Amino acid sequence: MIKPQFNLKKWYQFLALGFGSGLAAKAPGTFGTLAAVPLVALLLWLGNAYLLAFVLFGSVLGIYLCGQTAADVGEHDHGAIVWDEIIGFGITMLWLPLHWQTLLAGFVLFRLFDIVKPWPISWLDKKVHGGIGIMLDDILAGIAALLLMHLLLPFFPLG
Repeated sequence: MIKPQFNLKKWYQFLALGFGSGLAAKAPGTFGTLAAVPLVALLLWLGNAYLLAFVLFGSVLGIYLCGQTAADVGEHDHGAIVWDEIIGFGITMLWLPLHWQTLLAGFVLFRLFDIVKPWPISWLDKKVHGGIGIMLDDILAGIAALLLMHLLLPFFPLG
């Protein structure tokens, strides 16, 4: 198999590859999500409005970033493209208290939904292509994790 050539000097690939975290040899999606943790924590610390603005802008921008990077390397949703994980984790953490426990629980739940891809996430992952398709399954995984976090938080207070 020919290894795709990425170019971190291209701004959109640098972002799509999660500042380089997506180039991890194993579990690039997990490393991409890890790269999101300090950014999401900072935005939560500044206020939920900042995180929401980042998620909304980043989702729209991600359609271009991920789609163009996938086109450059000739492979739809290459594992190294992790901007979608960054946005998905950001969605997971919306309107939650900033605490290491919420960050950890959000990380685990987002990765679980992103890896397992329960319906309708799995259906959309197979049917929708291009930049929108790359972003959409992680947006839905983030929403699922967000809803579960908010459902569980009253019973298991974190932070």
